Amino acid sequence: MATAPRVCRSLAQVGCPQADHRRLPAGLVAHRHSVFRTCAVLLLCALSSSYAAVEAGFAERDITPAIGQERPGGYGKAFHRKLLDPCKVRVAVFSDGARTVALVGVDALMISRRVVQAARAEITRLTQIPGDAVMIAASHSHTSGPVGMVQPGEYDGAPELVRKLAYEQSSLADAAYLARVTQQIAEGVKAAADARVPANIGVGVGREDKVGFNRRLRMKNGQTWTNPGVGNPDVVDYAGPIDPDVGVIGAWDRQGRLLGAVVTHALHANISPDGISANWIFPLEQTIQGALKAAVPIVFLAGACGDISKIESLTPYERPSEEQWMQMVGGRIGAEAVKVLLTMPRGPDVAVHSRTKVWPIRRRLPSPANLQRARALVAAGKPAGNPAQTEWTMAKETLMAEYLGRVSPEVEVEVQTIQIGPAVCVSNPAEYFVEYGLEMKKRSPFPFTFPVELANGCVGYVPTEEAFGPGGGGYETRLTSYSNLEITAGRQIADAGVALTKELKPGPIPARPRVKQPGQPWLYGNVPPQVD
Repeated sequence: MATAPRVCRSLAQVGCPQADHRRLPAGLVAHRHSVFRTCAVLLLCALSSSYAAVEAGFAERDITPAIGQERPGGYGKAFHRKLLDPCKVRVAVFSDGARTVALVGVDALMISRRVVQAARAEITRLTQIPGDAVMIAASHSHTSGPVGMVQPGEYDGAPELVRKLAYEQSSLADAAYLARVTQQIAEGVKAAADARVPANIGVGVGREDKVGFNRRLRMKNGQTWTNPGVGNPDVVDYAGPIDPDVGVIGAWDRQGRLLGAVVTHALHANISPDGISANWIFPLEQTIQGALKAAVPIVFLAGACGDISKIESLTPYERPSEEQWMQMVGGRIGAEAVKVLLTMPRGPDVAVHSRTKVWPIRRRLPSPANLQRARALVAAGKPAGNPAQTEWTMAKETLMAEYLGRVSPEVEVEVQTIQIGPAVCVSNPAEYFVEYGLEMKKRSPFPFTFPVELANGCVGYVPTEEAFGPGGGGYETRLTSYSNLEITAGRQIADAGVALTKELKPGPIPARPRVKQPGQPWLYGNVPPQVD
């Protein structure tokens, strides 16, 4: 554990001028002024090279939608009919004496750039925390409130047909609900900032590889399909890896009481229980709080999981019910987080920093032939049943994507790094393929690197370039109003994130105190074998 060098109590202790020196010889006066300057330099060096004891605060706010509001997560409309568990804004704030950062997890399908910017402005007004030191990330819960996919006013200038497709046939955010989420994010950060106390911080990683699977599979026809069906005989193998890491940042007060925790894992929150829910993040939270007997906020941040879900395609067994699935996924990930929290070393000397890069990425547009086909399909009317209805929905999305590409050919993208001692969270605004998250972990100089997707905005799916190649394909590569960035977007985001991690210096990993002197043998145990 790093400690600050001892600094003199007063400048007089090292011969600095405290009394009237006008009667002293000129040479001695000059010497004492030199010593004074040396002392000042040593003081400044001591203060700049040491870490102030970190403070941490946690808070949460309720954003549970009302029954009857839209349920996001698809390209059509669906509505909530009952309540299962609450949806929340979950906040962790860390300060090292010089800087303050905030990690905000929102039980939501996505978080729009407009909401992020409005929330950050209000946070700065309430707390003085700079907006670029606040990371706001959605859990991607498919059973949460009406935050998307279409945003209020987004298609007001579109042709009548496209405007109707967007507002009447698509999942639509509710303006009043977005305002509520924005305010609750800001108030949650203020509450966490006000709750800060001196803390000991621990960082660790567990492993859970039994509930998440790559949902893209290689097929015998040479293509890659998303969710081809459990037991499909035409499946060759999984098309990509998973990320089993369960990243954990824990904070305790100086009396050893848990203040809260940040948990990251790369797995879609797309389980479909019948009702409003934080999805599997709710049993994750329950597992941690119950095992540790601590009703504290648990801030969940989704890792790079654009191609990772709970469906195991290569299994001979039937699926569990959605409610069982939710408990199984959240319980196992929560249990792994508990194991990490129980064993991680803790320490108070933790530096916090943040870095941000914002730049435009171009959208891709449908070809003239694709556009003509889409117009014909939409004009024929929405059919009943699949697969015809799916093709109509994708045609609708093609027309909407073409409008967005014309009026807004570029999308503002932000990548952000927030450092908590030896850990760094690296954001992206996408449903980001796991391969990029794993790559960033390898290239980062930090011992603990936690990619965070759907943060500080939303640009839809961002697959690897391979997914757009001859052997690619699948749901995530389809051009829609939600997912339409140019094919190189994933590489741009990964390179930007890694570059930002290299602008920061990892802090020391907390370690347990070393044994000061050898222990004495146990008197019952320091004996030869007894055989008589």
